[in-house]
Amino acid sequence: MTSRLILASASPFRKALLENAGLSFDVEPAQIDERAVEAPLGDLPPDDVASILAEAKAQDVSSRNPGAIIIGSDQTLSLAGEIHHKVSSMDEARRRLLALSGRTHELNSAVVLARDGETIWRHVSIARMTMRDLEPGFVGRHLSNAGDRVLSSVGAYQFEGEGIQLFERIEGDYFTIIGLPLLPLLAQLRDLGAIDG
Repeated sequence: MTSRLILASASPFRKALLENAGLSFDVEPAQIDERAVEAPLGDLPPDDVASILAEAKAQDVSSRNPGAIIIGSDQTLSLAGEIHHKVSSMDEARRRLLALSGRTHELNSAVVLARDGETIWRHVSIARMTMRDLEPGFVGRHLSNAGDRVLSSVGAYQFEGEGIQLFERIEGDYFTIIGLPLLPLLAQLRDLGAIDG
């Protein structure tokens, strides 16, 4: 017996991951102020912050969709324990890439399932991303080629595109990097009887 699934995200990347996995679902982006949710959290670890934001999204959409299973997801980028958010300009993107150059940062990808206002499952996967040493001139050329698409990425890179050229080592799976830990999510949806399997 399958249940109605709703993705509480406007991310085209998360939507594509679920579509490619063959899931039938609706999309209803959460209507929350992420920075307002995050503000009182203080010095919580970045993976906990991602989980709390994912839960807030799932709960928001759950409140308007009785009986449906809501998939809430969020991703934080942390460098030396400090959380970084999406950049808003190409100049910020340049500064972000130069700050990440030659260093290892973490992508903390959380997914939460909610139904009827209750959180029924949560999971966080972490990917460790090591950038190669980047020359400022290369960063400028890279951003010129990649364009404004980098502004939709918390790291100011599009890993699934030209951004792959920025890295020398990656520890973690593709789905975590894109922002939705897909394999644990599919396993849980099967356990709940929400998808066939």
